[in-house]
Amino acid sequence: MRHSCAFTVLLVTSSTCLAQSAIDLYGIVDVGLRTTSGLGANNAPTPSGDTRAVSSGVDETSRWGIKGRESLGGQWAALLRLEGGINADTGASAKSDRLFDRLAWVGLATPYGTVALGRQTNLLADALISVDPLGKRDASFNPNINIAGLSNTAFGTHALGRQYGPSGYADNAYRLDNTVKYSVTEGPWQARAAWSAGEVAGDASASSSHGVALAYQRTDWAVSGATTQFRSREGLPLDAWTVGTAFHLDAWQFKANLARNEADTGAGQRVRQRVRSAGVSRPVGQSLLITTAWYSVRREASGFADDGFDRGFLFVEQTLSPRTTAYAEADYTVWRGDAAGLTKSVPNDRHGAGLTLGLMHKF
Repeated sequence: MRHSCAFTVLLVTSSTCLAQSAIDLYGIVDVGLRTTSGLGANNAPTPSGDTRAVSSGVDETSRWGIKGRESLGGQWAALLRLEGGINADTGASAKSDRLFDRLAWVGLATPYGTVALGRQTNLLADALISVDPLGKRDASFNPNINIAGLSNTAFGTHALGRQYGPSGYADNAYRLDNTVKYSVTEGPWQARAAWSAGEVAGDASASSSHGVALAYQRTDWAVSGATTQFRSREGLPLDAWTVGTAFHLDAWQFKANLARNEADTGAGQRVRQRVRSAGVSRPVGQSLLITTAWYSVRREASGFADDGFDRGFLFVEQTLSPRTTAYAEADYTVWRGDAAGLTKSVPNDRHGAGLTLGLMHKF
């Protein structure tokens, strides 16, 4: 009888512990049939001609991850997040050198805010979440992700050409290793601060980054902005900022954002980039959402003619179930200056267009 009682107590205790902690597996698989003109399968400019491809992550980036939370009592909790990108058209990891290329951090939630340590998005990316006109859709082709958020600046003659901050990749500082991020919410205000260690022996500032972000969000409108400075291994600075707003008017939602960054890329060499964007979305009925957005990118670089591009998007999304969405996407790009570049000495088309029919499932 004594053993039976002890076993019962153990089960009750275990149940209580399990109720206070949770580990969840989650993900998104997004695959579409895409046809383009003047763009390659990876959306790079090409000479005139059509391309057809099966593409991953046109609506939302295909990914998988693990998130966990364990209550420590009161308002304290331990947190963890591991997330990796997937090329769902091939089954390969988005980054061959990293299993969790998107996120890998552990944190502590307290009554005074949350602290997280590990690989995380930069504060520019965080600030864009609520104000990007596309809602951060089509991440590989969205100028706010690539230019404002610094996910991919490696195109044309104005590429940064080096690594800024501890991202692990040249022309990409969207996610940073070795990052300590603090966030606190007080009423409608949310403040963030982050610092990323470059871990270069003898030089604490080399390959590092630091920044702050502030957002104010009400039921019908929000303002969000951030500023961050990155350093290359040689100590060259990259300064960036972004600020945007979003507001509802009846069923309509409007968003606009302005971002700018400036980098020293060598002795007497500098690259400046500016992104202006605006968009509107509206639900139609209970399950259809229409979103349009326009982006204007202008770039300057020492020794080169100014360039840039204008790009428009249209997304039509049909919710089939709480986890499954069918969508159609259309985009059109006009390249400015010599941004389109050359392919084997042949000028690329100065216009690019794409059309995607896709299906996205979340789990």
